Amino acid sequence: MNTLFMHCRPGFEGEVCSEIAEHAARLNVAGYAKAKPASACAEFVCTEDDGAERLMRGQRFAELIFPRQWARGTFIDLPETDRISVILAHMSAFPTCGSLWLEVVDTNDGKELSNFCKKFEGPLRKALTGAGKLVDDPYKPRLLLTFKSGREVFLGLAQADNSAMWPMGIPRLKFPRQAPSRSTLKLEEAWHHFIPRDQWDERLHSDMTGVDLGAAPGGWTWQLVNRGMLVTAIDNGPMAESLMDTGLVQHLMADGFTFKPKQPVDWMVCDIVEKPARNAAMLEEWIGEGHCREAVVNLKLPMKQRYAEVKRLLERIADGFKARGIKVEIGCKQLYHDREEVTCHLRRLDTKKPRGSKAARDER
Repeated sequence: MNTLFMHCRPGFEGEVCSEIAEHAARLNVAGYAKAKPASACAEFVCTEDDGAERLMRGQRFAELIFPRQWARGTFIDLPETDRISVILAHMSAFPTCGSLWLEVVDTNDGKELSNFCKKFEGPLRKALTGAGKLVDDPYKPRLLLTFKSGREVFLGLAQADNSAMWPMGIPRLKFPRQAPSRSTLKLEEAWHHFIPRDQWDERLHSDMTGVDLGAAPGGWTWQLVNRGMLVTAIDNGPMAESLMDTGLVQHLMADGFTFKPKQPVDWMVCDIVEKPARNAAMLEEWIGEGHCREAVVNLKLPMKQRYAEVKRLLERIADGFKARGIKVEIGCKQLYHDREEVTCHLRRLDTKKPRGSKAARDER
């Protein structure tokens, strides 16, 4: 099991290779990264038998930017019939697993295999359970089978607490019909990725206030309002009437890059299409000056050297906070609902509650 297999957004295979090769070098894991363009996956082939395991043990999956999912294991060829026997034979070298996911890559060819996987999963699960290779235990490794075709599968392992929350890293989120745009799913997915579910009631509640920069027509504002927050929406364009009718939204026609709240708010969110350096500087200023406690901001990516650019911007943001003498938790991920962008989440790690949250609500 000396290969690390990773899913990604089609077209970002090079970014995955650059990122994982950098972490492998940091952990002294010898090997090389490879990928085919537009294949929606990449591999890191380790030259030592325990290399992939050491790489996964030394790197938190949640801190990776471009991979959507990962597993360590090996590719196996499957016959036309009796695929299960071949898989069971290869499983002799695998430990007992606590869960099973069947995955495909995020391409048109991969999607055509989805129906096959649905039909195949039941018999495979039964056979693995009967052979003592599969039990219901979240603390045991997860068995991930990624089918490249009906005749080739990657047989892999990952720890449930150090891999994607969803198969293939694709969240099963339902578009809320009341939301004015599908971009609302970007912010919902960001909350799932960056905020533990058991902390939502503490960090996303109705006594909070928020600002949405570049808000129109209100896809991200809808998520804040749906949590009961009082929101200031900044955009020269029109907001959805349904949002304005809630009484929780104040719409100001202003420039998102120059607007600053009179009182600190709990949340700032921003999906403005602008050069990533400008959005990053704005993000640092809002958190650094104490205008908000937490923020979610999208950074649009250049056409080339995308991983290098993201890394440079994150380092600049971190250096800025260090110079200010404040501690900030920084996260960055290319989410499933992102396209040519990454989503950043910042949380200021002090105990002060933004002044004026309740007062602003009372005024309104």
